Amino acid sequence: MENFGIHLEPLRAILYQVGAFIPRLLVAVVVVVVGWLIAKAVRFAVTRALRAINFNVLTERAGLDNFLRQGGWAGDTCSLFGVLAYWLVILASLLIAFNGMGLSYIADLLGRIVWFVPNVFVALLVLAFGSYFARFVGEAVGSYFRSVKVHDAMLFAKVAQYAVMAFVILIALDQIKVGGDIVRESFLVILAGVVFALALAFGLAGKDWAKAQIERWWPRQAVVKDAKTVKDTPSVTTVGTTNPPPRYDDRPPR
Repeated sequence: MENFGIHLEPLRAILYQVGAFIPRLLVAVVVVVVGWLIAKAVRFAVTRALRAINFNVLTERAGLDNFLRQGGWAGDTCSLFGVLAYWLVILASLLIAFNGMGLSYIADLLGRIVWFVPNVFVALLVLAFGSYFARFVGEAVGSYFRSVKVHDAMLFAKVAQYAVMAFVILIALDQIKVGGDIVRESFLVILAGVVFALALAFGLAGKDWAKAQIERWWPRQAVVKDAKTVKDTPSVTTVGTTNPPPRYDDRPPR
């Protein structure tokens, strides 16, 4: 009997651990279900709130919605924010559930993901407002150059828009910690190379081309004046000759 009791000790320990784990599992399931319901409510609230403040109009004008549709996203940017809020609540509920069950390793991994989602929120906001500002700058530059009758005004507008958009993308990538110093340094190297190449092209090798382009961009307006014919009568002077003074006859008449 004693040997039989010794063999039952491991089974008793397992049953005790299972009995202690089942209540925590039930609590975790309840937390996940409640979190799922809250996540659906949060997604609906975030989407409706963004559309109430016409955030979808801004993203549509900025071209971000069209970019998402080309990438295969069926909704707009507001729905994307709603989905991110939904998964943020789901991940937070899972984090609470795994902490309650004592699974610290999984909870630590989920905690890192939960802290990453707000950075994605901020990066999307930067892209939304930054792309709208970039398009505004491009249209302003194009309107100005068209008003002063500069050729290739659309080219200058696109260059200005893409330059601002490049800085916006760099800020967004830095916000989500993608690339880090490598992206920043690569961008600075590319920007410096482009500026240096343009300086060489306009200053050394492409002087004639640069002059032609400047003449084409800023044409000189010729001022037409009425031609006046001025006839100058040259005065002829003979060197070495002097006119004699007039003579007067003082003799009386005969």
